[in-house]
Amino acid sequence: MGHRLSAITTRTGDSGTTGLGDGSRCSKAAPRVDALGEVDELNAHLGLLLCEPVPEELRGLLLRVQQDLFNLGGELAVPGMSLLDQAALERLDQAIAAHNAALPPLREFILPGGSRAAAQAHVCRTVARRAERSLVRLREHEPDGAEGLALALRLLNRLSDLLFVLARLLNEPGAETFWDHQRADRRPPSSP
Repeated sequence: MGHRLSAITTRTGDSGTTGLGDGSRCSKAAPRVDALGEVDELNAHLGLLLCEPVPEELRGLLLRVQQDLFNLGGELAVPGMSLLDQAALERLDQAIAAHNAALPPLREFILPGGSRAAAQAHVCRTVARRAERSLVRLREHEPDGAEGLALALRLLNRLSDLLFVLARLLNEPGAETFWDHQRADRRPPSSP
């Protein structure tokens, strides 16, 4: 394999356009480029999560997810290319089932936070949801390519679920903060 990135600064994007892998150019504000950027940001946030002390089993899982996200980026960069496979989705489904089974049942919404690793997993979860929304917008903008996005949408949906489970798992028992769902107007007045 040759050098893929021999020139980092090309100046071809100075006018607000970018090149896709198929040789076409489009606006940097195009839905496809937006989706590509969201997936790239998600991958970068996962890299930050991996800077935290994470159990080796989870580290291996997250590194595999990063590879899958890079494949998704390739699909977005080269319209019509197919790099993701059903096995990526199955890995996420299996990981969600296994790790969620080890957690106590959730009886209330939790606030993002706890340990740094758990908080970063929550950030990854929210960025995964944003990336998913950008793929939906892309599908609506390019309906002819919608079939190719179906697996990617399922992957991002499952990934955000997995990241929620991992955020809970990365917190020490009892470190979760539950949402106080009492509305302020229904609370008894506080004493002075």
